[in-house]
Amino acid sequence: MGEVHVGTCAWTEKTMVDLWYPKGVTSPEQRLRYYAAQFDTVEVDSPFYALPPRSYAQRWAERTPSDFIFHVKAYGMMTGHEVDARALAPELREYPHEISPRGRVLQAHPDMVDAAFDLFTDAIAPLRDAGKLGGVLMQFPPYFTANTPEHERRNLDYIEYAKDKLGGFRMLVEFRHPSWLRGAKAHHTLKWLTDRDLAYVSVDSPQLPDGSTMPPTAALTTDWAYVRLHGRNASMWRARTDSSADRFDYRYSAEELGEWEPKIRDLARDADQTFVMFNNNKYDYAQRNAAEIATILGDLVPPRVPDAGEAEPTLF
Repeated sequence: MGEVHVGTCAWTEKTMVDLWYPKGVTSPEQRLRYYAAQFDTVEVDSPFYALPPRSYAQRWAERTPSDFIFHVKAYGMMTGHEVDARALAPELREYPHEISPRGRVLQAHPDMVDAAFDLFTDAIAPLRDAGKLGGVLMQFPPYFTANTPEHERRNLDYIEYAKDKLGGFRMLVEFRHPSWLRGAKAHHTLKWLTDRDLAYVSVDSPQLPDGSTMPPTAALTTDWAYVRLHGRNASMWRARTDSSADRFDYRYSAEELGEWEPKIRDLARDADQTFVMFNNNKYDYAQRNAAEIATILGDLVPPRVPDAGEAEPTLF
């Protein structure tokens, strides 16, 4: 059995900070240090919205124990999403692009996308240099499909391009359209990822009546397994909201977490490392569910042992 590492996909979500952090833990440094005393891994999702300066990753590395692992969600432009024109890095503004009435960048020039990859990998390099970088999450949008041979070929070609641009960074592939796993397509998709040493991201999300969301399939395509649990708030999944956290307003019950226990144990049986990440980032649901599943999984989850000189973990 490989170890199972449990964490969340944020540590500063604004609806969470007042509920989960103790009184007096208010600065970015204090919050990250407190989080790292509870969990040994986190997924950083903020780079999806804007490319961070390199100094951010340097500080994240300095403020966490030596065994702590960061996974980083790729910038939206890198996965075919529209991005906020106001948040464009200065280095990207020189490339040809259109802006929608909503202020989103449309049809980014291929050279612009290429440059975004270079800026992103440079920004997170301090995590790699510190030995604290896990994987780069490439979460593709629902319109990134395998519905037709042409769509599938074009999108697989893009994944290969992204793998090449990420170089030696470990790539985690999350699909958001079920066409990748329908019928016989599932075997083909998972084998294709396995052959290229790309990690399939197993997801839990609402199962809508129209079958438009990914099934809760647990699969291993590399030596690392990666699971993301988004919650099951079906009524908000497609809604336009002021905050993305509203989509993830869901706390798993013990019974629902129990559905994943055998799947995670099966993954851990064959994987060197298994990461279970909660993305239900509304209030303190993610942190609570992460602690609960760590208890369910028992000795598969290593206890937090602080570095020499670190404060003892605060239990919650």
